Amino acid sequence: MKTKTQVAIIGSGPSGLLLGQLLNKAGIDNIIVERVSPDYILGRIRAGILEQGFVDLVREAGVNQRM
Repeated sequence: MKTKTQVAIIGSGPSGLLLGQLLNKAGIDNIIVERVSPDYILGRIRAGILEQGFVDLVREAGVNQRM
């Protein structure tokens, strides 16, 4: 029996975006839901700052091409 999995990810922060990419690579449908506007996110001071541990996880997952 073939199972189709669909996932909703709450929050488009770095972890939510990484999870979405990992699920896509695994062939799992997903949607990322964010309650605030893109302008709000981009206007926050931490919007472009990633901790080293997260950067390492992104590299290990092979989804760091655009960083």
